[in-house]
Order: sequence, then C-alpha cells, then structure tokens
Amino acid sequence: MGATMKDIAKRTGLGLATISSYLNGGNVREKNRIKIEEAIEELHFEVNEVARGLKTNRTKTIGIVIPELNNIFFAEIITETEDILRNHGYATMICDCRSDEKREEEAEEFLFHRRVDGLILMPTGNGEKGIQRFLRAGKPVVLIDRKMEQTDCDCVLVDNEGAAEEAVERLFAAGHRKIGIIAGPDKIYTAKERLSGYRKAFYGKGMTPGEEFIARGDYTIAGGARAMRELMEKNKEMTAVFISNYEMTVGAMMELNDLGVSVPEELSVIGFDNEDFARALRPRLSIVTQPSGEIARRAAELLLGRLERETAAKQPGNLESERPETVTLKTGFVEGRSVKYL
Repeated sequence: MGATMKDIAKRTGLGLATISSYLNGGNVREKNRIKIEEAIEELHFEVNEVARGLKTNRTKTIGIVIPELNNIFFAEIITETEDILRNHGYATMICDCRSDEKREEEAEEFLFHRRVDGLILMPTGNGEKGIQRFLRAGKPVVLIDRKMEQTDCDCVLVDNEGAAEEAVERLFAAGHRKIGIIAGPDKIYTAKERLSGYRKAFYGKGMTPGEEFIARGDYTIAGGARAMRELMEKNKEMTAVFISNYEMTVGAMMELNDLGVSVPEELSVIGFDNEDFARALRPRLSIVTQPSGEIARRAAELLLGRLERETAAKQPGNLESERPETVTLKTGFVEGRSVKYL
C-alpha cells in the first residue's frame, strides 16, 4: 500500500493541514517545505491527482485549442506556453482543430468534460458557444491572436493593423504605388486587421487601393500560391506585394519561383513571420515578425493570474467582477533585400 498524508505527518511532525496546503499549491514555511519534500522522497509518496481533483474541483490541467499544429507560429507559442504552465504545476491537453469550426466546437466540449481548469484558444471561426460555457462555469479563457466581438474574455493580440500599415508604408517609401496584398480569410480577426492596415496606408497617401490588387488566401501554403498567381495574372503593372501570413508567404514565394519572377528586380516583396525562412531565401526576404515568446508568456500569465487569485479567494470561478484584459503587443520588422527602390 502506498504512503499517505498521515505517513508524511508522522515522519515530519507537521499537521495534516500544512501538508495538504503544500500538496495543493498553497504557501508553507520554507523549513516545512523542506521537511515535506524530504518525506515525500523517502516514502515514495505519490499524489492521487484524480482524488485531489474531485476534492478541490481542480485538475491542474489546461486545455489548448489551435487551428493548425503544423503552423510554425502556433507551434512556437504552444511550446513556450506549455513550458510556462508546466513550471507552475499544470499539464496541458492540446487539440488541433484543423481550421474547422465544427472540430473546434468538439474540442471545446471535450476539454470542458475533461474538467480542465482553463482554456487557451486561437479561434478558427466565430463560434462562441463553447467559450461562453467555460466562462459561465467560472473557468478562465484566454484568446490568442484572435478577438471575438461578442465575448468578454482575456486576449493577447499583436498590432496587426499597425504591422500591415507599416509594411506597406515601407513599400511607398521605396517608390512603389502599384502594391498588392495577399490577405487572409475575411472571417478571421487577424486577416481583417491586416487588410485594414493595408488600406490605411493608402488612405494616408490620399489614395484608394484598387480591389484588383487584393487577393485572398486561406492561411495555407497552397492558398498563398493561388493568391500570388491571381495577383500576377490580374496586375501586370504591380511592382510590389505584401503577404500577410507566414504559410501564405511560403506559398507565394514558391509560386514566384515557378513563374520565374525575379525578386526584387521584377517584384518587391514583404512577407510575414519566420526569420529562418527569410534568411534561407536569396535574396533575403524582408518580413514582419511577431513576438511569439512574449505572446505565450502573457497568455500564460493572464490564465495563471486568474487561477491563482481564485485559489487565494477560495472561491473558484467567482471572479466575474474582474474586467477582461486585452494585451496588444508590437510586431517587429526584419530588413532583407527583397524590396527594390524605384
């Protein structure tokens, strides 16, 4: 039979309340912590997580739902977030919804029934039913990279509009006027913001961008390739293009290579994300960069902060009076050699 809390109490001379507080993540005196940890090791004590979860209404597990596991931007965020949560004693359950709204709903339902303590979500669509279910149950939700207009919960975003506006302004500064954009799906928050930034750059110059210079992809490599071909076929006079997502950047550059278009001699290009990919190209690609590590850190901090405050208040799920927080981070820019000065 395995060791019990009573065995630890007998070995350390401490009360069961102190030992229980330590095992449930509470604060104990340093000398008591050392005694308890030594006893745990000597007695080979193992916490029954299922029993503890039933008693505390906590499973020490966080659910994470992402659109695409093979998306390098999402993967970088998940890796960093998981490390931070693990260091705070939380395991993660990660669900890849394959950019499918139905799969996303199913993932949210699955995680809810598995009684995860909180949810980190990068929404694919506009479905808010699952999120509202978590919030009504008093479980914190943090959205990453997307914002849902009708749902009040914590969000970590980047300044997508400003990033796109700055990228296009760089092309204007290089003398370009016939500037295209490969935008994302019109239902996705980031895509709408980046397209808005593209248009805003034109309005700042007293110009209106022609719709023929706007092509939409679907945040995939194949979608970027299709959109690049569409722009090239419609706009023989186009001298520059801004590609608003990493996967689409990869696809667009592959398509330009297949078409035999020389960058930047025939077409100037600014892409999005992944400095390693940008450096691997010849010439080196100029790109907008997102702070994936900072996004992960802030998302984990928001979630852990709510969980810790609930624990301290001993009223899990009863912090609804706190206003949701939206964190907006700045993007960066890596200058390459893919923009020609006219």
